[in-house]
Amino acid sequence: MNFADAMNLGCACQTLETPRLQQQLETEPALAGLTARLAESHPHLFSRSAVFLDPGVMAQITDAVAALERVIALPAWQQQALDRAPQIARLDHGPAGVFMGYDFHLADGGPRLIEINSNAGGALLNAALARAHRACCEPFQQVFDPQDSLRQLDEVFVAMFRAEWRAQRGDAPLRSVLIVDDAPEAQYLAPEFQMARALFAAHGLTAVVADPRALQWRDGALWHPALPAGLPVDLVYNRLTDFYLQDSGHEALQQAYLAGAAVVTPHPRTHALYADKRNLIALSDAALLASWSVSEADRALLHRVVPATQRVSADNAEALWAQRRGLFFKPAAGFGARAAYRGDKLTRRVWTEILAGDYVAQTTVPPSERLVSVEGQTVRLKLDLRAYTYRGQVQLLAARTWAGQTTNFRTEGGGFSPVVVLPASVDLAVQPTVTAA
Repeated sequence: MNFADAMNLGCACQTLETPRLQQQLETEPALAGLTARLAESHPHLFSRSAVFLDPGVMAQITDAVAALERVIALPAWQQQALDRAPQIARLDHGPAGVFMGYDFHLADGGPRLIEINSNAGGALLNAALARAHRACCEPFQQVFDPQDSLRQLDEVFVAMFRAEWRAQRGDAPLRSVLIVDDAPEAQYLAPEFQMARALFAAHGLTAVVADPRALQWRDGALWHPALPAGLPVDLVYNRLTDFYLQDSGHEALQQAYLAGAAVVTPHPRTHALYADKRNLIALSDAALLASWSVSEADRALLHRVVPATQRVSADNAEALWAQRRGLFFKPAAGFGARAAYRGDKLTRRVWTEILAGDYVAQTTVPPSERLVSVEGQTVRLKLDLRAYTYRGQVQLLAARTWAGQTTNFRTEGGGFSPVVVLPASVDLAVQPTVTAA
């Protein structure tokens, strides 16, 4: 057990400062009252405890993301991924896709990749949360953000969107941004949409949160009635889970994307190349990777990081049922742990549904744990890590803590947690103690 593990399992200190959280969330008058509303409507969104991470594990995650990006960039990878995707995924307008999310569990031998998400939510909320945590004791004060990088994240995020714009539009001025999702006000992370709107506005952009059904495609441009007259939609920050824009209500957005009339990020190609769960099968197939000339070093790294994954079919159904206690079952096009099942909890009825669907079976990697304080009592919650990335660079690490079969925001004491990467050399005279400071 490294020192970070000892801290996670031995220190229940609560380091979230609510006044600082309010300051970080309510950055403009339109966001006033957001902290109180979140406390009422999303009581388990934010954990009051940080998660500690060993610097060696952080390096492993960074190396894994870089290796995964190298493989996904290969022509052979792209061909196999796009061959099974709808035709719209073959379009390549230039953008890479903002806020990629690589999700990991921490095993004894290091981080294990659980899945990749192409429109990972929560980055703005996690950045604000991380800035609101402060060390519970003086010896740890300087390890919470030693490079002062959290304060610069807003600029990093906006620069990412501008880079997406330039990849498709070059030096043309970016004027308007739409944050798009179905019934956005009803989405669980709707507060983050308002934060994104405020962030774009603070950087001189006209920004609107929009339902795609209000979009209009005419005269070779995409329009929304909330934008000033004569100003079309330049860039769409796409939070839809209709990854290939197939829903009839998304027709205007689809037409604009097909024509390249609006920059859409993330987009169908991103999902096909990264987030389709069937990609995990190829990533865990060393022989297939070797046939694509993936380097021996990258193959060895991916063998350590990516749990063995296989497609569920009638041919292997009997064997998978027999092995189910060591497997986790996920729909190929799933997201947010929806319709995902631990094999040791499967019933015959659910198994029948899995066989009728399009599922993959991944070797189970139990999540690590974090000790937290709940109403004066200490409890252990499961945790996973998410690396928010852009073009292979890790921008932010965040954790989620929960109890139950899959990740959720319903657990007392759980929710999003900031990740504190400990320095390589830690004064072991500082002993973790169970407290609820």
